[in-house]
Amino acid sequence: MKRRALAYTPLLLFIFLMVACVTEFQPDAVSIPPSLIVEGQITDQPGPYSVKLTRSADYSYTSLNLLETGATVTIEDNLGNRETLKETTAGGGIYQTSATGIRGVVGRSYKLTIQTKAGKKYESEPEVLPPSVPIQKLYYEYTKEAGVINTAKSQGWNVYIDAKDPETTGNYYRWDWVSYEFTAVCYQRELPNGTLTGLGCCSNCWNINRCYTCINVTSDVNVNGNAIGRQFIMRVPYKSKGRYYLEVQQQSISKGAYEFWKSVKGLVNNTGGLFDTAPATVRGNLRCTNDPATAVYGYFGATGLSEQYINVDRSDGEGVPDLDPIVNIPQPSACVVCENSIYRTPNQPRWWQF
Repeated sequence: MKRRALAYTPLLLFIFLMVACVTEFQPDAVSIPPSLIVEGQITDQPGPYSVKLTRSADYSYTSLNLLETGATVTIEDNLGNRETLKETTAGGGIYQTSATGIRGVVGRSYKLTIQTKAGKKYESEPEVLPPSVPIQKLYYEYTKEAGVINTAKSQGWNVYIDAKDPETTGNYYRWDWVSYEFTAVCYQRELPNGTLTGLGCCSNCWNINRCYTCINVTSDVNVNGNAIGRQFIMRVPYKSKGRYYLEVQQQSISKGAYEFWKSVKGLVNNTGGLFDTAPATVRGNLRCTNDPATAVYGYFGATGLSEQYINVDRSDGEGVPDLDPIVNIPQPSACVVCENSIYRTPNQPRWWQF
């Protein structure tokens, strides 16, 4: 659960910086007011659940410190169940419940409270955890785009899901995906002649791929009680003849979360140029309780999850795939530890079958 809870970190940082660019343009430095950025959710799946705290700060292009460490972070429900999260040792700013701690239950409401080491107190609006809507079918179709000169890049496999919206109104959805690819290279660099050299991994290792700016949300306003058919998830590139391992989430979210992500999607699609009108600020469902003038960004949600995986067979692609450059690993050589991060993991994906 940790890797999914932290999925939106680069996206929210990008959006915050984009929104904050309303001050006078400084070509040699950028200054934005310090504000807390909160990311996390509790789901109806087993924990642990993670919350990440970062902070915008005055910075230049040569120094940047966004981790919010030493905070007291608590999740509680409307029945009085409560857990204080522990800051992980893997990296500052990430707070996590225990594996046997608080558990998301459909119908209960949840809120997040934060007290920073500077004494600021933050609280999220209570969120009722909605029931998940099952994914009925997860499938893919091979397509070839016309007008693309590069034959390999013109090919791909579009991934879709089918589901059935409940008869009740007011259902909101968000779709997310993550792909894992086995890698034997844990460090690489480019040589002056343009070739790549690197070091192997000390253990099994997987690269984690996702689209941080792809926001896929909808409501049941036009499909209430009917089928959700051929909902597009992502396009698998033709970069190998091997199978492409993909995990897909269908998230049942609140109206507030839907409106937040819909607004964020508008920001991502409206970056414009340097002198375009700045987009509206998206604050989310959190507030600073002991200083209402203090800005806080992000969203803490309660989410019902339906998850499935698929292995996309790319063996029917035409011609040579759009292969990544070869990394030469000298032998013998040292190895590099496969670090557990949002981009790479030594932990085998749960449905991995290769």
